[in-house]
Amino acid sequence: MEKITRRSFVNKFGIGVGASVIITTLPSFLSAPEGNKTPYTGKKLNVALCGLGVYADLVAKGIQVSEYCTLAGIVTGTPSKAAQWKSQYNIPEKNIYNYQNFDEIIKNKDIDLVYVILPNGLHKEFVIRAAKAGKHVITEKPMAITVKDCEEMIKACDDNKVQLALGYRLHYEPTHLEIKRLGQEKVLGQVRFIEASLGYQIHDPRDTKSTVNLNDRNEWRLNKKLSGGGPLMDLGIYCIQASRYILGEEPIAVTAQFGTIHNKQIFSETEESISWQMEFPSGALSSCNTTVSYNVDRLYASADEGFFELSPALSYGPYEGKSSKGPLKFPVINQQQTQMDEIAKVLLENKKLPNHITGEEGLKDIKVINAIYKAAETGKKVSLT
Repeated sequence: MEKITRRSFVNKFGIGVGASVIITTLPSFLSAPEGNKTPYTGKKLNVALCGLGVYADLVAKGIQVSEYCTLAGIVTGTPSKAAQWKSQYNIPEKNIYNYQNFDEIIKNKDIDLVYVILPNGLHKEFVIRAAKAGKHVITEKPMAITVKDCEEMIKACDDNKVQLALGYRLHYEPTHLEIKRLGQEKVLGQVRFIEASLGYQIHDPRDTKSTVNLNDRNEWRLNKKLSGGGPLMDLGIYCIQASRYILGEEPIAVTAQFGTIHNKQIFSETEESISWQMEFPSGALSSCNTTVSYNVDRLYASADEGFFELSPALSYGPYEGKSSKGPLKFPVINQQQTQMDEIAKVLLENKKLPNHITGEEGLKDIKVINAIYKAAETGKKVSLT
């Protein structure tokens, strides 16, 4: 059986821009591209990427083909990466920073926004530092590790009159816009039950010789100080998000169970698997699972008058699905490009970002995640009201 790492997971489920798909009914707020659309020639949003890992490379490639953004700067602690990215993306030397001199970005008028793509435990520090430098900020999910951290990040951005966005790429993806519409508009009646799972294998539990260096930057997700937790933080957040935006409701209570740990040396600080259940005000129930022990990527929703499902569902796609009324097939998009363009358009027009992409949305997820961990640790139902 193929051994899948996070890097190969990203590659396997890449953006697949060239795939051929059939267009069904597009949500009203996402129309098909117009062949004769006039190219945008106005000011672009100048973006600096903070942290140059695997996902930053995907974001950079998305920015390269975006209409409204330019990759103008980078922040990295690795000199060899700085040199590589400078050459690859033609980045001026004055727009290259490290983690020590980052605050000097306040003097740089050629940077409008900082996209923080660092380990979860560093999001708060660099979001606040970017805000104090007067830059708009996008941070990758999860927003932070604690509710207090999230609240401080929101306050810092408000105090410095900059906007904070979360990297929720699926909020702009047409298949997910459709399942959101199906659920919230009750196209098939009230959704009663959701099942969502996302996981990939980072090691073979049968390999007794398998070892992981927790100080290795590539394995920061196994270091609780940097990650805040295991796959629930990294992958399970997609299951939480999908459940919330399908229903258009916030969970009122959760129960949860940690899965079996196959290798206690590797998973000494974080969970290997976790399952949880969320109750919603309408009476709907969501049953979710996330893991780094095996590969799974699916979503199913049952409503009073039918169902809809996706598999693949929550990774990078391309997504495949159906409903009780027929197949769900939408154009395959560059998710990173679309996310960046949609956020940039709002900021360039000096408008307020929509609530679904702001720090308040990220805070909601962290409240749920913290409740799930508490429920798994105590074995008791945890109320969110």
